[in-house]
Amino acid sequence: MNKKLLMAGFIVAILVAAILSPFASSYPDGLERVAKDKGFIILAEGKELIKAWMLDYVFPGLNHEGAATAVAGIIGTVLVFVVLYGLGKLLVFSFRGDD
Repeated sequence: MNKKLLMAGFIVAILVAAILSPFASSYPDGLERVAKDKGFIILAEGKELIKAWMLDYVFPGLNHEGAATAVAGIIGTVLVFVVLYGLGKLLVFSFRGDD
C-alpha cells in the first residue's frame, strides 16, 4: 500500500476524531438501551472486567468536556491504527513465502 495514502487516511481519521467526537450523542448505545429497557443493566454496572481508563469516552483530567472527548477520540484512533497496522505487518510477514 502506498505510504502517502496510508498517512493521509490516518490524518483524516485523526481530524474526524478530534473535530466530530465532541458532537457524538450522549444517549446510550443500543445494547445499553436494551439492558435498561429489559431491566438487566444493574447486572453489568460496577462489574467491569477491566478498569476503564476513559469512562464514557472522556479523557480524565481535562475540565472542558468537548476537549476531553476530542482527546479520547484521538487516543482511541491512534490505538486502533497502531494495533491494526502491527497486525497487518505481522500477517504480511507470516504469509510471505520464501520464494
